[in-house]
Amino acid sequence: MYRHLLVPLDGSRLAESVLPLAGSLARGFEAAVTLLHVIERGPPAHVHGDRHLTDRAEAETYLDDLAQRFFPAGVAATHHVHGEVEADVPASIVRHARELGADLIVMCTHGRGRLRHQLFGGIAQRVLAGGTVPVLLVPPAEGPAWEFSCRRVLVPLDGRPEHAQGLPVGIAFARACGAAVHVLWVVPTLGRLSGEQAVTGHLLPGTVSALLEIEQEEAERQVRHQLAALAANDVPTVVEVERGDPSGAIMATATRIGADLIVIGTHGRAGMDAFWAGSVAPHIALRAAWPLLLVPLEVAP
Repeated sequence: MYRHLLVPLDGSRLAESVLPLAGSLARGFEAAVTLLHVIERGPPAHVHGDRHLTDRAEAETYLDDLAQRFFPAGVAATHHVHGEVEADVPASIVRHARELGADLIVMCTHGRGRLRHQLFGGIAQRVLAGGTVPVLLVPPAEGPAWEFSCRRVLVPLDGRPEHAQGLPVGIAFARACGAAVHVLWVVPTLGRLSGEQAVTGHLLPGTVSALLEIEQEEAERQVRHQLAALAANDVPTVVEVERGDPSGAIMATATRIGADLIVIGTHGRAGMDAFWAGSVAPHIALRAAWPLLLVPLEVAP
């Protein structure tokens, strides 16, 4: 499925927490790995409590040591240091993914609370906004570093055809890992609408409630159709419909089923509210304890 993983590292132990997971994926997918460090213009002296790498030779030694320690002999693990000083690190990551032929970027969300919010919006989201390569976001390990064992993949849908593009990716990922797929179709309640829908719901609550009931019936019909279509796959699949807040329903379902990975399609546009209406993907990325695979969507003109 994925043949070349790109792992950006800034020299911090937090960023390094993705390496055991990247090693597991490389073995499972028989993929090559490139560890990347970009020399940043005017960097702080320390990053997440560790000294910031600003010297190319030192960064080369650092990445070479990580490649040897975290990836077995059977994995083709190399490293690359972008020695020219860069003012825009996310843009440099996107360029390197394209130039190196990477088909998956693996990154740590870095930290908690406000710090995690800033880093997700400033780095990982900008990598998504600037490229077409899926990004696997990994929350920092609370205890031992991640050892990825994927048994159940959660794929949320919302009825929009473009968002269904994440489903084949989730199925392919599950097949490669020998995992099952759980498809969750979320229909919002009246109180959970956002944007223009929320305004309409306030002015015409009866009409919007009736439309939401119709939407749920349509979702259930499409779920039955989806199940029939998925029956041809060799991946065990469950499909269900939930009503309520999308991000809350996704988080609750992930906890209930013991999800190991959440796969979400995203438009990847700049801005924290550009993933889904209601900022579903950022809400999950900032709160979830699971790896989150964000798949850039192709939208027909």
